[in-house]
Parts: sequence; C-alpha cells; structure tokens
Amino acid sequence: MALRLHATTPAELEFVLAAEADPEAAPWIIRWSRDEHERALGDPDQAHLLVLDPGGPVGFVLLAGLTSDHRAVELRRIVVAAKGGGLGRQALKLALDHAFGELGAHRVWLDVKVENERARRAYAAVGFVDEGVLRDALLTGGSSFESLVVMSILEHEWSR
Repeated sequence: MALRLHATTPAELEFVLAAEADPEAAPWIIRWSRDEHERALGDPDQAHLLVLDPGGPVGFVLLAGLTSDHRAVELRRIVVAAKGGGLGRQALKLALDHAFGELGAHRVWLDVKVENERARRAYAAVGFVDEGVLRDALLTGGSSFESLVVMSILEHEWSR
C-alpha cells in the first residue's frame, strides 16, 4: 500500500485529535489541544503532516526544528490509527525520507517513553540509536514521573 505525506489542513484536525485520543496511542504521547495543533500548522519551525493511503488519512507526523542551523530535526510525534499492520513503520520511513530529503536534516532525533517498547523496537529497526535516558523527565498524573529515552539517526545512517 502506497503511503504519502501532505501538510495537514485545519479541516483535517478532527482526524488528528481522534488519533491522539485513541486508547492505544494516548498513554504514549502528550496530547495537544486543537489550538496547539492549529499553531503548529502555521509555524515555520514545524511540519504538521498527515499520512495518507489511497482511502484517506491513516496517521500523522509532527516534525520540529526545521529552522535549526544545526540541521537537527525532532520527530516530535508519529501516530498511526491502525496498529500491527506495518503502517507505522512505513509512515516512519516516509517521515525520515522527508526529513533527510526535502528538509535537509543531518540528524533526526526523538524521545520516547522508556516503557513504550513497541515504538522503541520500530525506531531501532529503521536505524535509530539510543543516546541516553532522561530520568523522571515527565510529571504524569500529578504525582508520578516517567523517564524518556533519547534516540537519533544521522543522515549517512539513513541513506538507503
């Protein structure tokens, strides 16, 4: 199935908000309000991209740091609605092609919750390398903290 990316429009934010609220995705991401997503749509430092298959949207990707002098792009979020069918890995590859191609990134990095083993395996499978752990970096539920793993991939590692 051929996936493609396109810039998210305000009318498509309903899909994005529903994808973030999905019970399988929600524990692993920091959800944004509609206003936060709308601000990202007009921010030159961010790319808010819908992942489409021939039938319509299947996910979305948020990239940040597009104006970085260091050519370091953050994969801030990737959410795919249908889990387990390989769409997530395809969407990830598309996002990396976009970052290293059109955006001219030298480095793409992300942080992921330590417990999110499915995502960590997917990132490692396409070449991301663990860089370290941000211990107790997120305050969740008002009283508990979660740690994040920082991962990255360099342009020459992605060349395929």
